[in-house]
Amino acid sequence: MARPASAFLLLFAALLPASGCRREPVGSSPRPPDILFVLVDDLSTDIDLYGGGARTPALDRLAAQGRRFDHTYCQYPLCNPSRASIFSGWRPERTRVWGNLRDPAPWLREAVLLQDHFARNGYYTARVGKAYHSRFENEFHWSEVVETYGGPATGEEAVAVEWGAWSGDESAMPDALGARNALRILTAPRSQPVFLVFGLLKPHAPWVVPERYLRLYPPQETNLPASATAVPPSIVRSARRTPIPREQWSAALGAYRAAVTFADAQIGAVLEGLQRAGTLDRTVVVVTSDNGLHVADHGIFGKSTLLEPALRVPLVIAAPGIARPGVPTAALVELVDLYPTLVDLCGLPPVAGLDGVSLRRLLEDPQGSVKEAAFSMLKIGAARAGQAGRSVRDQRYRFTLWPDGSEELFDLLADPDELANLASSPAEDRVRLALRRRLDTLPPVVAAQAEGALALPTHR
Repeated sequence: MARPASAFLLLFAALLPASGCRREPVGSSPRPPDILFVLVDDLSTDIDLYGGGARTPALDRLAAQGRRFDHTYCQYPLCNPSRASIFSGWRPERTRVWGNLRDPAPWLREAVLLQDHFARNGYYTARVGKAYHSRFENEFHWSEVVETYGGPATGEEAVAVEWGAWSGDESAMPDALGARNALRILTAPRSQPVFLVFGLLKPHAPWVVPERYLRLYPPQETNLPASATAVPPSIVRSARRTPIPREQWSAALGAYRAAVTFADAQIGAVLEGLQRAGTLDRTVVVVTSDNGLHVADHGIFGKSTLLEPALRVPLVIAAPGIARPGVPTAALVELVDLYPTLVDLCGLPPVAGLDGVSLRRLLEDPQGSVKEAAFSMLKIGAARAGQAGRSVRDQRYRFTLWPDGSEELFDLLADPDELANLASSPAEDRVRLALRRRLDTLPPVVAAQAEGALALPTHR
């Protein structure tokens, strides 16, 4: 059943002059806006918000009040590198954080980190749950920290994914604990505005959630993606094949979607609490993920590829003064753009040397554009100079160049599942060369020092 328009939506309408979005910075009011930055772990676009999959009623409502971004891309399809890029405002080529075992702090010493910039400009900064990579969280400063998970994880990435029903009290689950604390911090009487990162652990594996969420996705009613059995070998060179038996894929996909819906419920709890408290109207809300995820498509359960499911992420921004709320934008954007966007919306001094651009223009006009291409990279094996795949996405095509010189070109309009590599097609040679030239505009991939082959933790 559709909900009535919220007070937040009505506020947006009241803020808009007849000519459209107001132009003055959001932070020009006597009190700058609070920031709720929700960073979800391993959230793909296999959700209702993007046309099907997991049910996400809270995100659906937020998008109706703000802006849904339909083509948002991470710069690296792995937790630690992606988050280091987001919070530094630098691309991975500059951070040189290319694995989950590299401590990002020493490599970000010259960067002005996002939460530090807000702190220097009068904000109370808080981290609830996961912001940077879990094993390195204590390297970074916040006014307040609420941990929602245990100590550092060890071992390799969990390719033998586990799922099932949570046997304890739902309110004791880490993300439920995080939601309560996020709301507490955002609604506490305080003279300072708040910059809060709420890092949800779900839907990262293991997909263990209360039974009521699992019941929403019975295996017999969970259809696998069309590409589940179509796995051209050229496009899985960097992905680990899952040992999950084929007959369990539907159950695994259903469990992943259950974890997504559980995470969405925690986001909804915070937003509804802010609305009850009367503070949602002065809060800039950003919801996104560090990377996407393959869940059975291409026969993969994982994220270390340079394909759309691993690189494309959801993004919703809701802010006072947004024009035409509820209208999505098809513009290409990148996670590295979030830093300058938040600075711009809050009227803070700009930070020199950021690699992204502000998305404010797209909040004012969903038909606008801020860039012509989005870039991603992925280290291959040991960190030797040049040993990385690099990928560029424009409005229609994805082009990827691998260290051995091999290439991939996918026409995402005609082939959204990325099954037909057109790199050797003479008819597409002009497109291929143009996109390869775009990759040449990026700085070279140069490793700082020897780094072991990619090793991924099991739970974080």
